[in-house]
Amino acid sequence: MLASKFSTTSFVLLCLFCMLFHASESAAPIYSAHFCSNGTFYQPNTTFQSNLNTLLSSLTSNSSLLSNNGFYRTSVSQDTPDDIDGLFLCRGDINATVCHGCVAAAATNITRLCPDATESFIWYDVCMLSYSNSTFDNDNMVPSFSLKDGESIIDSNLDRFNQLLASLLSSLAEEAGASSAPEKKFAAGEVSVSSTQTLYGMAQCVPDLTSATCVRCLESAIANIPTCCDGSEGAKFLLPVCNIRYQLDPFLYNTTSITPLLPSPSSGSKYTLMVVAIVIPIAILAVLLVIGCCWWRRRPNKNHVAVLEVNDSMRKYLTSDEESLHFDLTTIEAATDRFSNEMKIGEGGFGMVYKGTFPNGQEIAVKRLSRTSLQGDREFRNEASLVAQLQHRNLVRLLGFCLEGTERILVYEYIPNSSLDHFLFGHEDHAELDWARRYNIIIGIVRGIQYLHQDSRLRIIHRDLKASNILLDADMNPKISDFGMAKIFHEDQTQENTRTRRIVGTYGYMSPEYAMHGKFSVKSDVFSFGVLVLEILSGKKNTSYHESHQADDLLSFAWMNWTNETPWLILDPKLRGCYSRIEVGRCVHIALLCVQENPVDRPSMENIMLALNSYSVTLALPRQPASLMRGRAAPDRLKHQLDSDRSTSSSSAIPSSTNDSLITQVYPR
Repeated sequence: MLASKFSTTSFVLLCLFCMLFHASESAAPIYSAHFCSNGTFYQPNTTFQSNLNTLLSSLTSNSSLLSNNGFYRTSVSQDTPDDIDGLFLCRGDINATVCHGCVAAAATNITRLCPDATESFIWYDVCMLSYSNSTFDNDNMVPSFSLKDGESIIDSNLDRFNQLLASLLSSLAEEAGASSAPEKKFAAGEVSVSSTQTLYGMAQCVPDLTSATCVRCLESAIANIPTCCDGSEGAKFLLPVCNIRYQLDPFLYNTTSITPLLPSPSSGSKYTLMVVAIVIPIAILAVLLVIGCCWWRRRPNKNHVAVLEVNDSMRKYLTSDEESLHFDLTTIEAATDRFSNEMKIGEGGFGMVYKGTFPNGQEIAVKRLSRTSLQGDREFRNEASLVAQLQHRNLVRLLGFCLEGTERILVYEYIPNSSLDHFLFGHEDHAELDWARRYNIIIGIVRGIQYLHQDSRLRIIHRDLKASNILLDADMNPKISDFGMAKIFHEDQTQENTRTRRIVGTYGYMSPEYAMHGKFSVKSDVFSFGVLVLEILSGKKNTSYHESHQADDLLSFAWMNWTNETPWLILDPKLRGCYSRIEVGRCVHIALLCVQENPVDRPSMENIMLALNSYSVTLALPRQPASLMRGRAAPDRLKHQLDSDRSTSSSSAIPSSTNDSLITQVYPR
């Protein structure tokens, strides 16, 4: 009887241990950085895109194989210019399950973060993935990223810390390069800093490097540590074929495989140690069992409480004939034909958007967040609660939400004409956007942003204004959408600072002070609006703009034509001369004022609206635009900062619109 109880208990403990171990393995990978090629781009629905999809699928499927040992290199070749090579490398201390989850996330997000790029790299905490339309160069040291982690070392301890760090990383580089297992060039180790602190480090190369190339790559990474991260408690340096990392906290899953020796029956002390070694883990597992049971029982209640919290915050602002704004999952599934591909109308880093129809005939847009979405629970609740409080004809209207199990769904009014980028960038309906409609769209966007910044009950910074987040209704009127990254400002607050490495938003639309220093304000949205206006005028993306022998990017091209007094030359050829030169010149002038480097020089949305409505308003001369796109070194530094935000408020000296440089003189009509 006792043996039976012991066996049952052991089985339960073993199941709990496996459950906890699996939960730790299945956690979402932590994003570190990415890099998009600055050269060529591919067109949608081409052979290159098909080859790329095949390559990413092959990398993902092979990442779960134990035989690959965390590394796989392959190519899709048809003896054409569309050949493509790719690889993934998982950290040497993780298993195949963790590796597969990381590679799958990397393959999903790399095409979102680097749309249309023919060469891209993405790094996560435990893996990296890359592809290129040219053969990989194992001597390639570009791009490179340095990421700090932790606080600074006290000056009195810095010299000793640096000596220990240099010794540790040097030995790890030699060990990784001279690894006896050619399929895994990985080394990890630790060194005691003090009686209470231990310094952990690791070094890794792509396994098919030669030993000399591996050591040379790691030495290059180590040489950059003093420049980027001197005095930091932790750092990572990422290169295409190698990487190093150190930290005062243990970050490795497993540094070594230790096989315990069986004790001799004649040795009493060793036998005692064996008993202790067995009893203590069992006791710990028993405690974990109790904690796990409590957590499991409370799990449904926490989800129910979350539903009530979101529902209560939304009911204050939304009008509905229903008792609750929380839709059942079965209702949403019925409306979207169980999220069928035929009902899909959009896709992004957050997941999918589906068209749906309720039994009463009402059409809806269903935003379904994926489990690996970069938009998490915090952003979901932020968007649900925030958009519910915003009522304006140029903002998309939220109808309700669904929060069941792992499903996080937002239900919006259906906007029939999709998003602005759908019409601007190469779509067959591109010609539908004549000048009158484009000018009306610009005016509508200004009204919507002005409402967010000034006229709503809250003061809101959107932080992700871009063409794909501007929806067009049946009359081609704009509606601003996607408030997952928006921030509410207090009345007396002018600026906020993001203190973590993660910067949300979209590269190409972010203001320089936000991308480089994490500082954002209403003037950050003004910068994004300026980029958006230039895209509406030209019909070209800022991030993929490349005009041979003219300019490196859209902002530079607009500035060049402004200084040459030919602003209409940036116009989309689709307009075929049907436009107002005065309105075009006005829009280019305002856009260039919006994208100035210093946020103080940028106008407010209120003054932008005044300038668009009255030609008697004299505009200030703009300064040269911020050089985020022209300088190719700057983007390398900031591209690793795109996904969530933990930020704290801090006052700053950004002036209000009273110091706005847009208006220099106002003449009466």
